[in-house]
Amino acid sequence: MSAGTPFTDVDRPLRRPRELDVRWIHGSPSSKHNTDPDIQVYAYDEHTVILRQNMAIDYEAPFLFLLFGATQAVLIDTGATASAEFFPLRRVVDELVDGWLARHPRRDYHLLVLHTHAHADHIAGDRQFADRPRTTVVDAELTAAWRHFGFDKDPDAVARVDLGGRVLECLATPGHHEAAVTFYDPWTGFLLTGDTVYPGRLYVQDWSARTTYQPHEPPLQMTTGHLQDIRAALNEIGDRPRRLPYPLFVICPDD
Repeated sequence: MSAGTPFTDVDRPLRRPRELDVRWIHGSPSSKHNTDPDIQVYAYDEHTVILRQNMAIDYEAPFLFLLFGATQAVLIDTGATASAEFFPLRRVVDELVDGWLARHPRRDYHLLVLHTHAHADHIAGDRQFADRPRTTVVDAELTAAWRHFGFDKDPDAVARVDLGGRVLECLATPGHHEAAVTFYDPWTGFLLTGDTVYPGRLYVQDWSARTTYQPHEPPLQMTTGHLQDIRAALNEIGDRPRRLPYPLFVICPDD
């Protein structure tokens, strides 16, 4: 794309999401001798990048998403570590944005920082972007985030984030956290649910279960079938909250 041209590829029919052809860094038996990069960078396509934090830096090892449009990019979540020395998120994002702009020149390109929810492992890197030019960081807490999306006036609304030809649809999905938001990206077909839905324990606060080495963790990606399984599980639980294990996830009422 040259400067001023639209993000025309978005106009084509929705592609079927493909498998993520990547092996995610998953920690090592000894964090002291860990050789993984601080941040793993995986380019899903030319305009979509998935980042993963090194588990030796923080055991949460969250995934972050950098999505490019014609007029701005959005970074969804900022990881579990504030220190740029140990977790150089700003440097990595700047390098990715600079590289994308070198291939798709344009002026006054903006970066928007949003979040799936306000737990510490999804917002810790926010301050690294506080002084970045042409950048807006939306606070993840309920009042600021929901005002930004308009959910304070209509929590059932479908909000939209226009990146310039690439428009994300956003839903208020409280449960895991009161300010939780789910993002749908028609460009890739991704539904970014944060910690609301993922293959593992849902709504868990089991600190004794922490580990920094998980070589057999389930894949990041899920299907609509998984969502239907979780919906069926919630129907099975009904109005008597209790812990129920399923093959790919465990429903844990958060007391």
